[in-house]
Amino acid sequence: MQTENVNPLERTLDLAVSLAQFEADVESRLKKMARTVKMQGFRPGKVPMKIVAQQYGGQVRQEVLGESVQKSFADAVQQQQYRVAGYPRIEPKGDQGDASSMVFAATFEVYPDVVLGDISAVSIERPVVAVGDDEVNKTLDILRKQRVDYQAVERAVANGDRVNVDYRGTLDGVEFAGGQAKGFSLVIGEGRTLVDFESQFVGMKAGESKSFDMTFPADYHAKELAGKTVTFAVTVNSVQEPKLPELDADFAKTLGVADGDLAKMREEIRASLDREVKKRVQDKLKTQVMESLLEATKVDLPGALVEMEIERLMEQMRQTMSQQGVQMLEGMGSPDLHRDQAKRRVALGLILAEVVKSNELQAKPEQVRSQVEELAQSYEDADSVVKYFYSNPQQMAEIESLVLEGNVVEWALTRAKVVDKPTVFDELMGKS
Repeated sequence: MQTENVNPLERTLDLAVSLAQFEADVESRLKKMARTVKMQGFRPGKVPMKIVAQQYGGQVRQEVLGESVQKSFADAVQQQQYRVAGYPRIEPKGDQGDASSMVFAATFEVYPDVVLGDISAVSIERPVVAVGDDEVNKTLDILRKQRVDYQAVERAVANGDRVNVDYRGTLDGVEFAGGQAKGFSLVIGEGRTLVDFESQFVGMKAGESKSFDMTFPADYHAKELAGKTVTFAVTVNSVQEPKLPELDADFAKTLGVADGDLAKMREEIRASLDREVKKRVQDKLKTQVMESLLEATKVDLPGALVEMEIERLMEQMRQTMSQQGVQMLEGMGSPDLHRDQAKRRVALGLILAEVVKSNELQAKPEQVRSQVEELAQSYEDADSVVKYFYSNPQQMAEIESLVLEGNVVEWALTRAKVVDKPTVFDELMGKS
């Protein structure tokens, strides 16, 4: 057995498999097989060894050889105390040495030694947001709009109204695909159709019809219509105006406040906003911490781990597109499309693992429990949600990963320069 360095992370081990032990293992397995093998013309267990060897010898020799090489590799890796990244490439050597053994060369990569960089000079901004009555009122407005009801009116269409219409579009006098509908409903000003189309209904009344010309945008998704001027003939069937629900006990009950208490409803909304603010702040801190660690720590990346991550990202994309019924376009399946992201994820994974190991930041049971209970607070039956998490290993693994990341963030914040930045609620939430 011998080892040699090929590049900083690549290693090669020579593995020797004893021929005598190999033949003994093959014979032992064939004898064991002969006790139960079934073959026409023989009773079970009475098939001659010679026939068993003729029938199954090749298969058994391959299996025993594979297992012998893998065991030799595992023993050698343990002896050398290597941390193998990915899978080894094992090939027979041209020079087999003496006749008492078979020699193979195993080429593989090892995990790098990660030396964490200094982040003491890094400046990290921590958003500081207060949730007050204004934020609660804005949220209530949004919740009311989500529960809007529409009532028929006998007046001209105004912005915000819901209208039911028939329309027929033609290009050079010929109907075009997707340009016709009957009983189509839209809310004026909501932006679900082109502005130049829906604005034409403002001022019309139920039962009225008219025609108008409209030019599609030059970047319109239907290439055959992009930049073209078409004619629409439209009829308004009905007009309905929005009616927001009153802020009363019935409304509170729709939000899960069983007794309809408005004060309790506002308290629950404020608590929900506080949780969301905390999450958004944590996310922003985590993003800055991860970028700081990546910039401060240079690490060699095992190619095998990068390729495995590329395949994982590609499979994730295939599954997502399949679920959405979207066909993968040419070039989207190229590994190079995911290479930079894969490198970043592998590097970050190696760095985080070293941070956790060096500073004993492993997730503690009480931290995991606290995280689960915090997530469950946003559900009506929190106890059932907690039980669900603890009965689902995959969910628990994700929770532990969140706790680990949180521990790393807290560790980094004690070392970097943290600057509190007063932030407007809407800015933190990404609202304009």
